[in-house]
Amino acid sequence: MAEQTTEGVSAREAARQAVSYIDEMTGQQPEVVSGVEPDESGWLITVELLELSRIPDTCDVLGCYQVAVGSDGEPYAYRRLRRYHRGQVDEDRL
Repeated sequence: MAEQTTEGVSAREAARQAVSYIDEMTGQQPEVVSGVEPDESGWLITVELLELSRIPDTCDVLGCYQVAVGSDGEPYAYRRLRRYHRGQVDEDRL
């Protein structure tokens, strides 16, 4: 399977850069990359991370972040898309 690239930057490398960037910017360790999509200036990477630990863990608060990675492989922006509880089912996405 061929790796998709945008101006020489692979999706895999863009995701790695996004994970490192969001960890550095928020101080929180990302749990999962949940989306990778090309855009006109590089890649948009969606990353989920634990924002607040609760007991039980189904009440943990997670954040869904989007990181913009340029065609040079460097992240240049991020934003939080939403916050949710770990046990929450996103009904409109099923």
